[in-house]
Amino acid sequence: MMGENNWPKWAVESIEIEQPNPDWIHGGRAEVRELLHSLGPFGVKEVEHVGSTSVRDLPAKPIIDVMAKIPSFNEVENIAGKLAGDGWHYVPIELDNRPWRRFFIKVKDDKRVAHLHLMLEGEPRWDKQRMFRDRLNENSRLRDEYADLKKRLARQFPNDREAYSAGKAAFIERVLNHPEREER
Repeated sequence: MMGENNWPKWAVESIEIEQPNPDWIHGGRAEVRELLHSLGPFGVKEVEHVGSTSVRDLPAKPIIDVMAKIPSFNEVENIAGKLAGDGWHYVPIELDNRPWRRFFIKVKDDKRVAHLHLMLEGEPRWDKQRMFRDRLNENSRLRDEYADLKKRLARQFPNDREAYSAGKAAFIERVLNHPEREER
């Protein structure tokens, strides 16, 4: 189904933040298992559930974010072919505009259900994604602050994913560069 500008409906869907859902953690585990199996032949040995759906009790867009570590991007076209059968759509680098990753979106019933971030071994963003997830899981005050920020940005930029993401950047940098210790 096509939306505005002849883009698929899922490519232009609005940003909607939902209440925390424990099924997201289980869904993330399932995606990790499936991707380890599918991408193993391409040298992928590590896949992790990251992003807001990997953080307990955090409101989020209901989209599972996973990242996979890959030795090179040489096989991306073959990977895209393999993953297409499971509902994954490859976003070409010229559209994604993030040369440090290769990006895939999993679609079911015209809605995004998962994002896959393929990153090269040694990519610094790998550890940053894990650190951010772990710090939010450890610190309820940061988790609540992030939830408020995400809700505000979703109201402010419901149809602008780039602006929504940019609005989170300063908070993410603060969490990564100034860890705060607090009991769960």
